[in-house]
Amino acid sequence: MKNNTMQQAIFWMVIAFGIFLIIDIYTFQAIKLAFGNHTWINVVYWLITLFVLGYMIYSTQSYDRASAPQKIINNFMGLMVLSYVPKLLIIVFLFSEDLFRVVQGSIVFLVDFFSQGSSGQEEASYIPGRRKFISQIGLALAAIPLGSILYGIYKGKYNFRVIRQTVFFEDLPEEFDGFTIAQISDIHSGSFTNKEKITYGVDLVNEQNADMIVFTGDLVNNKADEMEPWMDVFGKLNAPYGMYSILGNHDYGDYVTWPSDQAKADNLDRLKEVHKELGFKLMLDESTKIEKGSSSIDLLGIQNWGAGGFAKYGDFEKALSQADKESFKVLLSHDPSHYDSQVKNHDTKIDLTLSGHTHGMQFGIEIPGWLKFSPVQFRYPKWAGLYEENKRHLYVNRGFGYLAFPGRVGIWPEITMIELKKKQA
Repeated sequence: MKNNTMQQAIFWMVIAFGIFLIIDIYTFQAIKLAFGNHTWINVVYWLITLFVLGYMIYSTQSYDRASAPQKIINNFMGLMVLSYVPKLLIIVFLFSEDLFRVVQGSIVFLVDFFSQGSSGQEEASYIPGRRKFISQIGLALAAIPLGSILYGIYKGKYNFRVIRQTVFFEDLPEEFDGFTIAQISDIHSGSFTNKEKITYGVDLVNEQNADMIVFTGDLVNNKADEMEPWMDVFGKLNAPYGMYSILGNHDYGDYVTWPSDQAKADNLDRLKEVHKELGFKLMLDESTKIEKGSSSIDLLGIQNWGAGGFAKYGDFEKALSQADKESFKVLLSHDPSHYDSQVKNHDTKIDLTLSGHTHGMQFGIEIPGWLKFSPVQFRYPKWAGLYEENKRHLYVNRGFGYLAFPGRVGIWPEITMIELKKKQA
């Protein structure tokens, strides 16, 4: 069985790198046409290409699910995105022109054949050559994603943004009018490398002076000890009405190989202790009352529950059973697919659900009031920002950290400041 799995892995690796090589060869045609067939350009192109392919092969061979070295994953994804996203844009231009050339040549051939009969001209000569300026345009435009990806790797992943969102509710208790919640999500501490930048992000959370801080899952990538170097940084978080947290899909250690079931269970137990040491009340399918003056609201937190193949650890009904039926409720649930699956049409109204998980794919374009796009929206219709159905709101945080691809392009790390407001009749 193990040999079959290894053979399948090798087979798909060969297929993947065959595709990469085809992309490289096709891109090389544009390089030659745009700059001429200069030996030194050719040598530099192929030296860089072979280095990238070689490192990617080395990475796949070096990766071990038992140790799950994040640096290898980050380098692999960084090189792949940096090298092949711009090349795919070049190929779009080159392939479009090739398609046009074939169609044009075919038309000329057919006109010639039916009007004069076969003239003995070579078929290949009917297809016009590639135009130099098309390759140059493709290369010039490819510089845009190349520069954006470089920025995203070196700067964008630390480009923390505070996003303020005021949400109005008819049933909000008067004393909670103006109550603020700072939400962070998807820290993924195992990916971090720059303590100064992360400290800046944590300080930025505290500077918002929120009434309450919530964390909506994925503290680590896989293992509890990933958080050890960052305890002093995140341990500075504080809020007058407390800090509350939940687990995300990465927190259970499901994506690495453990020496035993007990080792995996011990890791999760340690992670729960980490939440406590950081000052968070970790909510495991439970509800608690947040009191202000003579009023209160119910805060619910469930374990990860995700549609489409993700683990369904959370017990929503258990958490609901501990809350008042008619109270104003805020739910912490890591995966936004849970909102569509169980929350928005439930008999018990959840006024506000706070989620994360998607990261906005760490790649997209957002122009407020005009454009909001990320490829992740084809998997998660509710992937970033505020949504409302049946007078029930969902807010999806874009994430504080990053995973796999060591950067962010257009979708910046987010600190959400949510203000609860009473809707006046």
